[in-house]
Amino acid sequence: MFSVIIPVYRNAEFVPQLIAEFSGISAIVAERYGMPMEFVFVVDASPDDSFDLLKAALPLAPFRSQLLLHTRNFGSFAAIRTGLRAAQGDYFAVMAADLQEPPELLLRFLSSLVNDDMDIAVGVREGREDPGMSRLSANLFWAFYRRFVVRDIPPGGVDVFSCNRRIRDELLRLEEANSSLVGLVYWLGFRRSEVPYERRARAYGKSTWTLSKKVNYLLDSVFAFTDLPIRILTVLGVLGFAIAACLAIFVVVMRLTGEIAAAGYTTTILVITFFGALNTLGLGFIGSYAWRSYENTKKRPLALVHTVHAFDGVPESVPALLHIGRRA
Repeated sequence: MFSVIIPVYRNAEFVPQLIAEFSGISAIVAERYGMPMEFVFVVDASPDDSFDLLKAALPLAPFRSQLLLHTRNFGSFAAIRTGLRAAQGDYFAVMAADLQEPPELLLRFLSSLVNDDMDIAVGVREGREDPGMSRLSANLFWAFYRRFVVRDIPPGGVDVFSCNRRIRDELLRLEEANSSLVGLVYWLGFRRSEVPYERRARAYGKSTWTLSKKVNYLLDSVFAFTDLPIRILTVLGVLGFAIAACLAIFVVVMRLTGEIAAAGYTTTILVITFFGALNTLGLGFIGSYAWRSYENTKKRPLALVHTVHAFDGVPESVPALLHIGRRA
């Protein structure tokens, strides 16, 4: 069985299209591979009516499905982990509910995995139909990620991936809070293939992947996978020591030659300010690592599930299902 995990947050408008497109994909997989599909929807405490719409639609869908609801908003990474843990397939894929990644990508993922050619298949964007500012921020985000966090990641970044059961099990063993799912996928290694695709324009609403969330995710990735902040701090410390030494020599020489009657007030303030800022920066870096280590020692669950529903699928009900979706 091929299980697809879909984290859901503010995606109520997409429910009818999700069911329709996944119905077609599940029929192709059944015909081509003789394999059923399972779609695991994890609603991350979405404030809209995504959960109610899915609860009404999925019993009539022509595919197996599960619907899980988090007790509160834990984030997309936690929702994906919840879905991976609940999924029952032999192969797994993760796809966003906004359908900007074409569902046909699932067929190409499965093709890479089913013959045991690859353990992981990642979607690589060759282009995107997003607004200009969104493209710019995304390109800057992934350029920094590629340069300082995971050098093997494609230039356009990775939002969706697929894997076999071995990889799923290994991912679930890595119970790290405040980490990066993409970083963990690449950290595992194994045989990995890249599947190119064109990212669609968003049909409804605005993306919840805001600049602040990108910055937080980037910081989580940096502190979870690299010692870059510590190395930056070390370099700044060395530079600060060199600058302070030069200033000290300058002041001593000027004092001995009688150019100044006393050590300069400005120089003293500059040195104190520089090293004070450097100490504060260092405490911030060290504190970030210490806090993340402390969070991982708590062993709290990364998410809590409030409600679980499972549906077997009713093939003859597609027209009725689409009608329900339109009414909603």
